[in-house]
Amino acid sequence: MTVFNIPLDAPNIGELEKEFVIRALESGYVSSVGPMVAEFEERFASYVRVSHAVATVNGTAALHLALRLLDIGPGDEVIVPALTFIATVNPVLYVGATPVVIDVDPLTWNIDPVEVEKAITEHTRAIIPVHLYGNPADMCRIVELARKYNLFVVEDATEALGATYEGRFTGTFGHIGVFSFNGNKVITTGGGGMLVTDDSVLASRARLLVNQGRVPGVIEYEHVEMGYNYRLNNLQAALGLAQLERLPEFLDAKRRNTALYRKLLQERSGLKWQCEMEESVSNWWLFSILIEPDKFGAGRNDVMEKMKSAGIQVRPLFMPLTKQPAYNRYNMNECPVADFLHKNGINLPGTSLLKEEDIRQVCQVLLEVK
Repeated sequence: MTVFNIPLDAPNIGELEKEFVIRALESGYVSSVGPMVAEFEERFASYVRVSHAVATVNGTAALHLALRLLDIGPGDEVIVPALTFIATVNPVLYVGATPVVIDVDPLTWNIDPVEVEKAITEHTRAIIPVHLYGNPADMCRIVELARKYNLFVVEDATEALGATYEGRFTGTFGHIGVFSFNGNKVITTGGGGMLVTDDSVLASRARLLVNQGRVPGVIEYEHVEMGYNYRLNNLQAALGLAQLERLPEFLDAKRRNTALYRKLLQERSGLKWQCEMEESVSNWWLFSILIEPDKFGAGRNDVMEKMKSAGIQVRPLFMPLTKQPAYNRYNMNECPVADFLHKNGINLPGTSLLKEEDIRQVCQVLLEVK
């Protein structure tokens, strides 16, 4: 396993996290029945300003749960962007629905509302916009289209905790929003995810399904629906509570990182980066660049190899869903914008643990590539 001097991302764990986890251990509650799970849900809901939050074992489970809650299944179509992590679309297949993959906007790299409307058919039931790398999608137009065509919106905000669009937090515009707390996300519970909604009926059913469909408060093991073992445990919730307290610190660090990257790289021709819309504030989970080889003097792979040799961890943008070997059996339209971004894009180190000298070193190595 390669060890990097400057990692792409890493969890920021300190004394507060240790204190909360020890408190959970000393309470005797280490499983899903512990009180810190409910406390984490309540505090998370309060932070993003929604009525209900339901903790899950990971973000993928939250997406799967969301589709189950909306009764999406065989014969239904769900529109998803081409440029995203594969976990956005796998749950669509879990429920037997058909993913309709569309191209992204060349500036924000997010789902293109124009392409969304073109893709809507009589079988379309939902849209899953993704706030890629923490950059908010055009939720105003997505919500307008959903209302016009009577569609559900499930927001994939797994990378976008703390980002805002028109002053509202991402994950709160759709019928359901989902977040991830994987080890590389803005906050972490080691794994874990969260489903949020203002719909009390959906929230109640979500709590049922994450616990194997078992009726709460009943002495018998009575299960009224086929559910899942998707529960977050008390130890994870303890970690999440501490991380949530430190979230403003993490967001400030990531935005400082981005401002410095922009300052140090702005003079070099052949470099671009993901654009925020005027009404958006990204959390800059990862700062990503787009290389124009003819102007920059080197291609993506050359840059990545140089970075790796210098002990700097970088990675390409997500492979478009249309190019994923796992989906070869599905007839997906070409998405040239997503293909171009993937071919030329790189995620730079973005952890909140970065120091100014780390970013300066990353930029120095990058600018020396010939």
